[in-house]
Amino acid sequence: MQTTFPRLLLDHAKRRPGAAAMREKEYGIWQTTTWAGMAQLVEAIACGLHQAGLRRGEHMVVIGANRPRLYATMLAAQSLGAIPVPLYQDAVGAECVFPINNAEVRFAVVEDQEQVDKMLEIRDRCPQLSHIYYDDPRGLRNYDQPGLGALEELMGAGQAFAKIHPQLFQQQVDMAQPDDVAAMFFTSGTTGNPKGVVHTHNTLIDRAAVGARFDKLTENDEVLAYLPPAWIGQNIFSYAQWLVAGYVVNCPESGATVTIDLKEVGPTYYFAPPRVFEGLLTTVMIRMEDAGAIKRKMFHTCMDVARRVGPDKLDGKPVGLLDSIKYALGNVFVYGPLRNSLGLSRVRVAYTAGEAIGPDLFSFYRSIGINLKQLYGSTETAVFVCLQPDNEARADTVGVPCEGVEIKLSDTGEILVKSPGLLKGYYKNPEATAEVLTADGWYHTSDAGFIDASGHLKIIDRVKDVGRIKGGANDGAMFAPKYVENKLKFFSHIKEAVAYGDQREKVCAMINIDFEAVGNWAERRNLPYAGYTDLAQKPEVYELIRECVEKVNADLSRDELLAGSQISRFLVLHKELDADDGELTRTNKVRRGFIADKYSVLVDALYGGKTEQYIETQVKFEDGRTGSVSATLKVDDARTFAPVKAAA
Repeated sequence: MQTTFPRLLLDHAKRRPGAAAMREKEYGIWQTTTWAGMAQLVEAIACGLHQAGLRRGEHMVVIGANRPRLYATMLAAQSLGAIPVPLYQDAVGAECVFPINNAEVRFAVVEDQEQVDKMLEIRDRCPQLSHIYYDDPRGLRNYDQPGLGALEELMGAGQAFAKIHPQLFQQQVDMAQPDDVAAMFFTSGTTGNPKGVVHTHNTLIDRAAVGARFDKLTENDEVLAYLPPAWIGQNIFSYAQWLVAGYVVNCPESGATVTIDLKEVGPTYYFAPPRVFEGLLTTVMIRMEDAGAIKRKMFHTCMDVARRVGPDKLDGKPVGLLDSIKYALGNVFVYGPLRNSLGLSRVRVAYTAGEAIGPDLFSFYRSIGINLKQLYGSTETAVFVCLQPDNEARADTVGVPCEGVEIKLSDTGEILVKSPGLLKGYYKNPEATAEVLTADGWYHTSDAGFIDASGHLKIIDRVKDVGRIKGGANDGAMFAPKYVENKLKFFSHIKEAVAYGDQREKVCAMINIDFEAVGNWAERRNLPYAGYTDLAQKPEVYELIRECVEKVNADLSRDELLAGSQISRFLVLHKELDADDGELTRTNKVRRGFIADKYSVLVDALYGGKTEQYIETQVKFEDGRTGSVSATLKVDDARTFAPVKAAA
């Protein structure tokens, strides 16, 4: 599909001007923007930006949640041949300095007062940042800063300019070529500064079109855009595929109303990382534990049937008559109401990606009739590398290579990809580009894995993270930390985990409890607590977490490859790992090396045989203040199991 995003927009506006393009919930009411309305919005913003001095090839940052006018702003920049650079709205000001300076950004369009304050705070470190426009004017009436203005005013100026120069917008759109740069996405930067991943219209549109054909997406589908637009996954699902397939994108009122909005919208196409599916399941299980005995009994009885029958029914496999009747009854009394309660009753296709999902979590959703599948990709590949076909969804694979993709494995087991969706390069970083892109067009994913007998790709871990146990009974055994961490995180009481073991004689783990789930568990047992730190160190909580760890160990003992990765010792951290404290990336991935350095005293305690360790940690609060949290942490042993040998 050789075209550009603005041309796709104008094509929809011409063919179906009155059809809904986007909806936004404002003050509890859904407001619709048609395709014709979106085209008019884009033209007004584009002409306003042109008049203000934005030029072809220049970068412009966009910061905010999913909002129709911010999407229109990205389209407006692309219409002028400029390059939108979405940044994470929850990033602190200091995190925006490098991208803005690296891309020599003069123009920023942001959502609201919070983002304006952030831009003004860093302006002295970004002297070229001359224009800041905001969408939501609340709280900004008395702001008087040079170059600061409302998007509404910019649009007014653009509309006046368009009346005098009626051909300019179309001329600018016509100048763009499919191989022009369309957008730049900054990686989350687990080590060092983030890298700007450069994508063309061609790479993004090609992958979006492949995904749309694969799942037969049409203009009748609906999505809920609730994840950060700066993350390429959200950008592909609610921007690139939106313009390719022409479906409706719904923007929730706020992060706090997503669950309610999900039920109101009833999307047919849904995407969420595993942590969102984990959170939904945790909420369900908490509610069931609080329900009466009869309801609990009915739920667990029906779920036993669902786990046995549901995935086969979804995959189109034959199911016995009695099981079909039981499942139909379960659908009336449990699965249907549960899907409706989750807001997933109309979902035709649901995807998860970003990290591995626990097999029990995966099968839970499929067992209640939700077509949950996995995909594999990255920012550098424009997301779509592997997809799971309907009837071939499995928890332990990420699907088959999708249209146009070639995969091969290096001598070290690293996955190499060739695809029409590969990045053009890292911005101003030819050395980093040369490290990941070979001369003959293969991209180094840094992931270790293999293609199984059915042609599906299996991911083990990051190549750099796959290690070996050194010394002891498991000397030389493979250690895959992310695999172990994901197994721990399946349990609703565990929110985050960090495992260590490479070049050590045993595996140890630091664990974050899920405060809501464990708090609810404690309250039902009349166990008093004074907050996260207090609850985390309760002996009863340690016993609860030990049970989870030992279940993981029992499971690992049955895996011939990873039986040596069983967890010998663990502790429960006194604070939640947080992106603001540098412990997680903005996409909530663990920064394992950073955590090892920051909590080196705890790592030493785990491996030094200590039973407790005092620690004091500086934390950053949401309002920007800093403080400290201290506690004496218990360090506990966990039972490990002898490897179970497969039957001959």
